[in-house]
Amino acid sequence: MTVLLPVAFVLCWSSGFIGTKMGVATGDSLTLLMWRFLPLAVVLIAVAVIRAAPSWRELTTRDLGREVVIGALSQSGYLLTVFYAIQLGVSSGTTALIDGTQPLVAGVLAGPLLREHVSAKQWLGLCLGVTGVLIVTAADAVAAGGVVWWAYLVPFLGMLSLVAATLLERRSRVRAAPMVSLTIHCVTSAIVFTGLALAFGAATPPAQASFWGAIAWLVILPTFGGYGLYWFLLRRSGITRVNTLMFLMAPVTAIWGALMFGEPFGVQTVVGLAVGLAAVVVVHRGDPGNARPRRTASQERQAAAPVR
Repeated sequence: MTVLLPVAFVLCWSSGFIGTKMGVATGDSLTLLMWRFLPLAVVLIAVAVIRAAPSWRELTTRDLGREVVIGALSQSGYLLTVFYAIQLGVSSGTTALIDGTQPLVAGVLAGPLLREHVSAKQWLGLCLGVTGVLIVTAADAVAAGGVVWWAYLVPFLGMLSLVAATLLERRSRVRAAPMVSLTIHCVTSAIVFTGLALAFGAATPPAQASFWGAIAWLVILPTFGGYGLYWFLLRRSGITRVNTLMFLMAPVTAIWGALMFGEPFGVQTVVGLAVGLAAVVVVHRGDPGNARPRRTASQERQAAAPVR
């Protein structure tokens, strides 16, 4: 579990950049995002109604509002910027590079905001990770000519959105069950993207089968695999460990691109991947202890109840 879950997370999360490239080739980013989340939200709502799990009844209005905000930041805001940047012409590798700076930002903010200790070895790993993603994507960023300069700020805003959601979730004393969180986040995204697609006249999906193939790819791999594992591992291992895995997204995305689209894969990619792996090893060895699991909503209320 300790090895396989992080590997699955890296593969599934990086597959989102590839699925995005597949999708925007046949449709507008808002169209793709709307039809990615609208059917998914309907299915998740149906499952929630059928199961009627106690975890839903435990949610307070404040808990629900917090999950809506986290979903809007970590899913709606993050994905909209990634899709839009790639549609503007920013390559998947460069987008992954900009997103790869997230661990450094989160690591800097984790200390003062979350009071989580970041050791010297972990800082070394963070620096190695930045170096790795720079090596992999520097050449790609230079080669992506003809793209307006402000397009590179778009994924940067998405990275900040995901960092804000991560810090907000980590500061919460109680949390919803993973399936409850996923449902709320996906419903929030479905509402946001459907509203935007209708407002900009982008709600009608294209007829190409490749569009729906990209939709299936994005629902199965990045949403259930990458997004679900992100929050699971965050609660299990802590913010520094999980976000260090984000350093591997740029090299792994380059491998996906080489295999699926014939994109260049040279010495720089190999070196960057090796440096990214070294960063993960250094950070994990720099923090041998596991993060203490936080309480569920019911456990928190039971602990606060007076002893009878």
